[in-house]
Amino acid sequence: MIRLLCLLSLLFASLLYFGCTQAAPEPTTGPGPAPQPPTSTGVSYLALGDSYTIGQSVPEADRWPVQLAALSGGQIQAPDIIAQTGWTTTNLQQAIATSGNQKTYELVTLLIGVNNQFQGLPLSQYRTEFRQLLTTATRFAGNRPGRVLVLSIPDWGQSPTGQTYDRARISREIDQFNAAAQQECAAAGVAFLNITDLTRSAAGDPAQFAPDGLHYSGAQMRQWATRALPVAQGLLR
Repeated sequence: MIRLLCLLSLLFASLLYFGCTQAAPEPTTGPGPAPQPPTSTGVSYLALGDSYTIGQSVPEADRWPVQLAALSGGQIQAPDIIAQTGWTTTNLQQAIATSGNQKTYELVTLLIGVNNQFQGLPLSQYRTEFRQLLTTATRFAGNRPGRVLVLSIPDWGQSPTGQTYDRARISREIDQFNAAAQQECAAAGVAFLNITDLTRSAAGDPAQFAPDGLHYSGAQMRQWATRALPVAQGLLR
C-alpha cells in the first residue's frame, strides 16, 4: 500500500513538473485585413459646348475637356460631354433639355457662341440665351456658380479656313460676343477664362489646327486645358 502511494506521488509530481515547464503558446497573428482598393477621389465633371468642346476632327483624347481631366492627375474625372459641331446657344439649350440629364456635378465648363457669330445671329439673342445657359450650368453644379467655368470663344478667323473670310470683322465680332459673355459671368458670379489670345497666336502654325483647317488640334487644345487647370482647381478648393 505504501509502495502504491509512493508511485502515485511520483507520478503526480512529474505531471506538475512538466505542466509548469511547458512553454506558453505564442499568440497567433492573423494576416490582417485585406488591403482596400484605392478609391477614386476625382470630382465629377460636365463639359457643355459645341465643336470646340467635342473636339471636331481630332481623337477623343485630344478634346480639351478630356485633356483637362488628364492633366489634373486624377483630381477631375473623365467628363460627361453635351456638345456637337454647329450648335448655337439655342441648340445647346434644347439638347440639354432633351438629354434627360439630371445629375449634379462638382465642375461644369461652358464654351459656346462661335456659331451664333458665324450665322450672324444677334448679339442680344446670344446674351439672353447665354445667361440662360449660365443658369442651367449652375443648376448642374448643384446651384453653385463658383463651380462653373466659362471659356471664351476662339477666333476662328485666324484659322486656315478663316483666310477666305473678313478676318478683321470676325475678330471684332468675336470680341463683342466674348465681352457679353464676360459681363454675364461677372453678374452671375461665374469664372470666365480667356483663351482667345491663344487661338490668335496659332495663326500661321499648321500644327495648331485640325486637318479640316477650321478646328483646332490637340496641341492647341492642350494649351486651353493647361490654362484652365489652375482655375478649375481653384474653384474646387
